[in-house]
Formats: sequence, structure tokens, C-alpha cells
Amino acid sequence: VPQAFPLGSLHEPTGALMEPQPCPRSLAEGFLEEELRLNAELSQLQFSEPVGIIYNPVEYAWEPHRNYVTRYCQDPKQVLFLGMNPGPFGMAQTGVPFGEVSMVRDWLGIGGPVLTPPQEHPKRPVLGLECPQSERARTYMGHDIKSELMGRRIQCGGL
Repeated sequence: VPQAFPLGSLHEPTGALMEPQPCPRSLAEGFLEEELRLNAELSQLQFSEPVGIIYNPVEYAWEPHRNYVTRYCQDPKQVLFLGMNPGPFGMAQTGVPFGEVSMVRDWLGIGGPVLTPPQEHPKRPVLGLECPQSERARTYMGHDIKSELMGRRIQCGGL
């Protein structure tokens, strides 16, 4: 959520008292604040059967999620991928959207503690960045994106 903050005149007379200006929030800080606000609203929703367990990785995997957003949400982007439900061996483990464990940990270099959610399905335990399983959709997003980016680096002279 880009926001502009007034910086005041650059040509104030010497010795003039300047009004304190608000510190501009970074794009990442604004994004994280909005996520927390929306997450608070989502936490108020009540579900009936057959919904029994809800995974909310923005809560229990906050540190890696925050690390990801802080590192990669530095300036406006032309494309934003949105996901509706976290994959059991992707964002549900890492807190990183479309974030298959080895891609997040080994390629993106994102780390941080992942807590145990309040409830876990016995077939879907949260092991965080130690999870040995991979998303079946890994090749769809992560691997293909990595291959595309690596191909562009090679084409651009190894940048």
C-alpha cells in the first residue's frame, strides 16, 4: 500500500524551527500491517462442520513470513500472485506464499522459527523449515519461477 508523506520544504531559513514529520513507513511495513489487520478480521469468522481445523501460517509462521515480506517487498511490483489456501507442504510449513520448504530455506535464504498451530491434523503436522515433504505443485510455481529467473540471469550475462 504505497503512501506519500509530506517532507516539508528543503529551503527552510537557517535556524527556523521545523515541525516534526512522520517517519515514512516502508512498503513492507505497510503490507505487514494490512495483513495483520485483515488477519484479525479473519480470526473472527466461525465455521461449521465439515471444517474442523484451520491453519493460519501468518500467525504461527510469522517470523519467516515477516522475513520474506521485509526482504522482497521493497518497492512496487508489476505482478502480485495471490493464493487462497496454503499448501500443506508449502506456505502451511514456511509462512511464505507458494513457498515450498527447500525453495524458501535453501534458495531464498529465508529462516525463522515456525510455531505449532493451535490445532493440527494428524496427517498434516507443521514441521516448519524442517519438513521433508515437497508440494506437488512445486514445479508449477517455485521450480518454474526459479528456472525462469536463472535463465534470465544467464541471458543477462550472469547478473
